[in-house]
Parts: sequence; structure tokens; C-alpha cells
Amino acid sequence: MTYTSPLPAQQTPDFRGSALDLVDLTMAYGDIDVLRGVSISVAPGTTTCVIGPSGSGKSTMLRGINRLHEPKGGDVRLDGASILGTKPDVLRRRIGLVFQHFNLFPDHTALQNVMLALRSVKRMPKAEAQRIAEERLVEVGLGERMDHRPRDLSGGQQQRVAIARALAMEPEVMLFDEVTSALDPELVKGVLNLMADLGRRGMTMVVVTHEMNFARKVADQVVFMDEGRVVEAGRPDDLFDRPQSPRLQRFLSEVL
Repeated sequence: MTYTSPLPAQQTPDFRGSALDLVDLTMAYGDIDVLRGVSISVAPGTTTCVIGPSGSGKSTMLRGINRLHEPKGGDVRLDGASILGTKPDVLRRRIGLVFQHFNLFPDHTALQNVMLALRSVKRMPKAEAQRIAEERLVEVGLGERMDHRPRDLSGGQQQRVAIARALAMEPEVMLFDEVTSALDPELVKGVLNLMADLGRRGMTMVVVTHEMNFARKVADQVVFMDEGRVVEAGRPDDLFDRPQSPRLQRFLSEVL
């Protein structure tokens, strides 16, 4: 599958992605350690895809980066500075997170869903919030669906609204948590194309995905996790064509 931009490149401004570093990150639910000393470096403007079996800690890692669940130990650094002392609301302006499920307000239009955080978090005047929301919706290919409520949008369109909502906050890093797994197969390509376009335009992205072809074609780095640890990390060609660990070899033999 070839991943293409939904808009001509000259119509889309570039992003300024920031470096993201996880340093010996440990996370737990109660007495159970779910993440065990994870260290990953993501260079500015690059895409890191995280793969691995269910229960390996991938989604928990994203929640720790965005402080939806507080780390037990280690550090998360954005542009070299720890973000663990930053107020979560301030942090989430800098690091966007798009979930598997869209989490849209059903009684709000697409435009209102995107405007909401701009108005409530950034305290932006209505006219400015509307202008930015409209721009982001056009950017994700929903210029003609702004006044539609979620029930009148396909799953792929709802996921695009969720991405537009995150982009409207002008984040330095975007996190994606299995964003295509709840979509019908025919809707997956459009969302993946949009994500590939964001990466080409300089957004720093960490993508938890089961779409192996996307990881191979789009990622600058692929990280394989199992049982809360990073087992192997490197360039896509190395991981997919020359896996070193028996665990990754076994995983790829099952999913490819």
C-alpha cells in the first residue's frame, strides 16, 4: 500500500516537531509493573512505530507520556527537559494523543468538537477558535462535513475529527494509540494516509499500531515491545527483514 498526502504539499504548512526521550520509564497499576525501564529516543520530525503483542505495555507507555497515568519511575523529556513536573493541562497542549475510540461529543458538530478545547483550555476568542478549527478540518479532508454530528460521520471521518482536534492545539508531538483498529477495513487507508502526511510535514509522532505495512513504509524507527520492555528497536528494514531476537522473529512469523 502506498501512503499519499490528502492535500498537495504546497497547500500545507510544515510542523515544528520536538525531540521526545523516554529514560528508564517504569509504570505500574497497583502492585503490577506494566512498563519496566523503557528507554526510547524520538528525533524531532520523525515517526516511531511501536509494535508488539497485546498486553506488552504499548498503550500504557503513551498514557505515561501524556500523563494520563503517572509514571512510577524514570523520566519523559520533551526537547531535553523533563515534563513530569509540568501541569498536565499545559503538557497536553504540547503533546497530543489520539485514541482508538474517537471520544467525540455526540451532541456537538465536527466544528464544535474541534473548537471546544481551543475555547476551554486555551481561552481563545470564538472567532479565532472557529478559524483554526475550520482550517484543521479542511486539512484532514472534512471541509464539507464541519456541520455534521458524529452520528452522521463514518468511523474514518470521526477519527479524522479527533486528529483535527489534536492538531488544533498545535502540539509538538502526536501520539496515536491503535487509531485504525476500530475502523472498517475500507476506512483504514484514508486515516493512515493522513498520518503519513503529518510525518512528512515534520510532526514528531509515536504510533502504536498493528498495521505492519504502515510501520515498514512510514516509520523512521520501529520499536518492538513485549512484557513491558523494549526487546528490539531500529530501522524498519532491519527489524522486519533481519530481526535479531527470537521473540521478534516469532511475533513477525505470526502477524505477517
